Amino acid sequence: MRHTLAVLVENHPGVLVHVAGLIARRAFNIESISAGHTEEPDMTRITIVVEGDDRDLNQVVNQLSKLVDVIKIIDLTQEPSIERDMALIKVKARAETRSHIVDIVEIFRAKIVDVNRETMVIELTGEESKIDALCEVLQDYGIVEMVRTGKIALARRPGAAKDDE
Repeated sequence: MRHTLAVLVENHPGVLVHVAGLIARRAFNIESISAGHTEEPDMTRITIVVEGDDRDLNQVVNQLSKLVDVIKIIDLTQEPSIERDMALIKVKARAETRSHIVDIVEIFRAKIVDVNRETMVIELTGEESKIDALCEVLQDYGIVEMVRTGKIALARRPGAAKDDE
């Protein structure tokens, strides 16, 4: 099963490495990991997507919670949450195909953030499936390069990150 964990940690050098290392040592493949500042300047939120069964994941969560810098862990897998991913996609855009690509970008509510004689760079934010769908359509035009942020997520219920602190 695929799990999304939101890990609130103290904002110190090396914390991300400790968290990722612990997960890797438990033989989980990290599908995506994203970290950034929160509303509190001394805290960082790490969103991790891993594949594994519930029993093994519970062991990882228990081990993570023992790390000194870990404040809170929320398994967003079964929690109603808002999830987003962002992608920048550079696609071949010859003069004869450019208007078709612009139409596709509008349908997906994406943005063109750079254009030159040979390529366009498209920015899309949304659920993973939406980005996958755009990539599938753009494949026909030739994707030159792509980068994705990995999933970020928040629980829908108020105060989920601060509960039980």
